[in-house]
Amino acid sequence: MKITIRTELPSDVAGIHALTAAAFLNAPHAAHTEQYIVDALRAAGVLALSLVAEIDGRLVGHVALSPVSISDGTPGWYGLGPISIEPELQGQGIGSRLMQEAMRQLQARGAAGCVLVGDPGFYTRFGFQPQAGLMVPEVPPEYCLVLAFGAPLPQGVVSFHAAFQATA
Repeated sequence: MKITIRTELPSDVAGIHALTAAAFLNAPHAAHTEQYIVDALRAAGVLALSLVAEIDGRLVGHVALSPVSISDGTPGWYGLGPISIEPELQGQGIGSRLMQEAMRQLQARGAAGCVLVGDPGFYTRFGFQPQAGLMVPEVPPEYCLVLAFGAPLPQGVVSFHAAFQATA
């Protein structure tokens, strides 16, 4: 299975929406609004990095990254999410490839680091760790995960873009 990772194209938008909805349809901790979040990030012009995974020209995965603000004023941090994989292809390495390429591209852009809300059982394999002193409101601390690219770790409250409140 040859997986190609590339930057989103305008012709991918509808496919990304459908893929994201399908990927989170049966996810137990999902808000089931993830496809609207991606749309709202794009519409707000804050979708800093949007990568798709293809197999034989078919869209099978997507990851979105957008800037976050941290209450201590530390610049250069990004939030990852959502990341979506076609349900029948989950667990086959597509998400790992998207994560690795997303982190590589963020580092190449000079980002200080990345934060996400997610399952530590999955994301710690990419170097993400919970960080005392850095939190996302209403999220248990073990699910607020951080990866610094050599920069000092910030301290404070992480704020994702308002697009993360999108419901339609």
